[in-house]
Amino acid sequence: MAGLGARSVLVTGANRGIGLELVRQLLSKPDSPQWLFACSREPDGERGQELRNLVSKHPNLVIVKLDATSPTSIKDAAVCVENHLKGSGLNLLINNAGVFKDVALDAVDVEDMISGYKINVIGPLLVSQAALNMLTQCQSVEFKDFGILCTIVHPGWVKTEMGGQEADLTVDESVRGILDVLSKLSDEHNGAFISWKGNKMPW
Repeated sequence: MAGLGARSVLVTGANRGIGLELVRQLLSKPDSPQWLFACSREPDGERGQELRNLVSKHPNLVIVKLDATSPTSIKDAAVCVENHLKGSGLNLLINNAGVFKDVALDAVDVEDMISGYKINVIGPLLVSQAALNMLTQCQSVEFKDFGILCTIVHPGWVKTEMGGQEADLTVDESVRGILDVLSKLSDEHNGAFISWKGNKMPW
C-alpha cells in the first residue's frame, strides 16, 4: 500500500473504534506523520486511556481536546494544532467523529435527534472550516497551487461499539482499506463518495 505522504494529520473521534485504529495504523507506518493529532471530547477520561498510552510511546502524537459540536472547543483545538504546526499547515483532516443510538424509531426522543444531528452533521462542517483556515497557511513554493480534496469514504459495516459484533468487517480491515483509499486520492476523487475498497458509490 502506498504511503500517505502527509506531514500532519488530524483525526476526530480518535478515542475508540475506527478513529483509534486510524491513529494506531498511522503511527505504525514507516512514513508516519510528523504530527498526528488525535481528537477526543474527553481525553482525560476513561475512554482516553488507550490514546494516552500511545502518546507515551510516540512523540509525534498529540491528543487534542475537541467537542465537535462546540465552536469554542473547535477554535481552541485549532489554536493547539496551529501552535504545533507553526504555520506549516494541516495536510489531512479525517472527520471520523459520529454517534449512533440503536433504538426503535418510536423510542427516539427529541434530545437524541438533536444530539445526533449536532455531532454527525454540524460537527464535521465546523471542524472542516477550522482545518481550512490552517490549510490556507501553507506558504511554501511546494504548496503554491495547493488543492484541497474533499472526499467521503464509507468505512463499511464495522465491528465496533457503534457497528456491533454482527458487522462484516474488523476495525483493522476497514482502516487498512480507508488508508489505502486515502493514499490514492487525486483530483478526480474530489467530491466523490468512495467505499473502503476504493469503489465509487452513488450518493
